[in-house]
Amino acid sequence: MKIALLNHGCAKNLVDSELMLGLLAQKGYEVTLDEDNADIIVVNTCSFIHDAEKESVQAILQMVQDGKKVIVTGCLPQKYKGELKKAIPEISGMIGTSDIKEIVDVVEQVANNKKYVSKISEKPEYIYPENIGRQQITVGASSYIKIADGCNYHCGYCIIPQLRGEYHSRTIENIVEEAKLLVEKGVTEIVLIAQDTTSYGIDLYGKQELPRLLEELDKIEGLGWIRIMYAYPSQITDELIDAIAKLDKVVKYIDLPLQHCNPEILRAMRRPVMDYEKLIKKIRTKIPDVAIRTAFIVGYPGETDEQFNELYEFVKRVRFEKMGVFEYSREKNTVSYSMLEQVPAKIKKQRHKKLMTLQKRISKEINQSYVGKTIECIVEGFTDDGVVLLRSQHDAPEIDGMVYASSKNTVVPGDIENVLIQRSDDYDLFGVIV
Repeated sequence: MKIALLNHGCAKNLVDSELMLGLLAQKGYEVTLDEDNADIIVVNTCSFIHDAEKESVQAILQMVQDGKKVIVTGCLPQKYKGELKKAIPEISGMIGTSDIKEIVDVVEQVANNKKYVSKISEKPEYIYPENIGRQQITVGASSYIKIADGCNYHCGYCIIPQLRGEYHSRTIENIVEEAKLLVEKGVTEIVLIAQDTTSYGIDLYGKQELPRLLEELDKIEGLGWIRIMYAYPSQITDELIDAIAKLDKVVKYIDLPLQHCNPEILRAMRRPVMDYEKLIKKIRTKIPDVAIRTAFIVGYPGETDEQFNELYEFVKRVRFEKMGVFEYSREKNTVSYSMLEQVPAKIKKQRHKKLMTLQKRISKEINQSYVGKTIECIVEGFTDDGVVLLRSQHDAPEIDGMVYASSKNTVVPGDIENVLIQRSDDYDLFGVIV
């Protein structure tokens, strides 16, 4: 019995997929990523925004059409328990966000021709299943480690707390153990993820323990880089900033989604209202050569032209090294869904374009400043014509730019090499390994 898995959505979902594959492999199932060659397909879905849902649903329909037995896992079944099965009656099984340990049982029942199996907790409570060897879909230079799941915030546009439950941290010991295993497999960079990495440890240890976790990870022999994603602005403490600044293996990069800068919009979003410019200035002062990535939402209900212009001017002044912009997506069961002043799609699109055009220019200017410098980069792989694909410390996997370089010597994915940057464009750098 061959089982294939299709993963949709974020890196946190990817870890869940790898845990499910690990459970199945433990039970002796043959696992493949080639759906044509499998009897049962597990589709791990994303439900963060409408477009992600659409993509997940299309994948399910395609597999059903191909005559496969389909088990749907993750956010979509958690959000639409009854409706999803009604809409696509051919689905063989569904598993909720906090029920991934049930995958073996569900697969066994589906394999034995049980018509339909559902394992969806009414109130999701995601506890990381320790002692499972993750079967990695992508073994490369870097790997994600989920340090917590769930979320205690209730941002006005976000459904994640309803789909994932309350915040649960893993122990420092378990995370360090997993990191060591990944390093043994040849991973050079670990990327720490959670709905909010900066709240790590509050539930377990009574206080923020991300700085202590970083200190423990920094001691691991053979580990090259440690990267932090999904930081929450009001949780960036001096202790955390100091840890990033002083620990050699922690890359000088902070992913800090701010979502907006206007106080009224931030209040409506249920986000921290604070002086973001002051915070960024402090980070840049204490961590020289830091790259800050952020994300903004344009077209949130009630956003006026003046408020958008305020955001535009803020971005112009602060000059983020990396930035993503999202058009507000109206999601059911969120506070913002029923807000009256919904912004027309056309205006959202215009604002998105205007902000990204500005960022493209800023990014191009920042990239230009690397030319002539030699920077440390991690080898990701190679193009067909032998160009080495790398990433700098200032680039997170899959979302930021790349460094393209030539090399006289043989290099191996995962190696950290010095690259002399010779030219740049809007988002990427080009050079030679020295």
